[in-house]
Amino acid sequence: MKLICIGRNYTKHIEELENEKPSDPVIFLKPDTSILLKKQPFFIPEFSDEVHHEVEVLVKIKKVGKYIDKKFAHKYYDEIGLGIDFTARDLQSKLKSKGLPWEKAKAFDGAAVIGKWLPKIQFADIDNINFSLKKNEEQVQTGNTRLMLWKINELIEYVSKYFTLKIGDIIFTGTPAGVGKVFANDQLKGYIEDQEIFSIKIK
Repeated sequence: MKLICIGRNYTKHIEELENEKPSDPVIFLKPDTSILLKKQPFFIPEFSDEVHHEVEVLVKIKKVGKYIDKKFAHKYYDEIGLGIDFTARDLQSKLKSKGLPWEKAKAFDGAAVIGKWLPKIQFADIDNINFSLKKNEEQVQTGNTRLMLWKINELIEYVSKYFTLKIGDIIFTGTPAGVGKVFANDQLKGYIEDQEIFSIKIK
């Protein structure tokens, strides 16, 4: 099982980090060891002074696929979820400045929150899903899948050119604007529409 993450998929998030708009989806991976265990708090790692929350819609792959055409991509998932791609922003910036890979800033233990899953059939339109993140009951991130540069089915088509998708693989589809630093004792809650999908305590 692998976590396939998409970077720079929302224009306003690209702008807030002053990144260049990509011509193709930006892809990076997280290992299964980065998954935060259920009901466990997130511990800020000692190697970073600036860990940011990035709330993202998730897609769970239900069957093996390679070179999947966009028009068939909907057959490869039945569940939609929500999670957090925790990012050690200070470390990421240092690595990027040297042209080095991001894994130490993105793939460390506990860096991937995976909330509960919802059946795809409950959504009238996969490309029009509202989602949000609250920090200490204040809304800090809001997004809608219609604002993705590359929609879910397009991502499945693109990713499957490079990686065989297997049962249980999870795609993190990118974060909207509003990312920010987390502090000890923060409480993060993620929502799809008005339904709470996860609640995480920061330590």
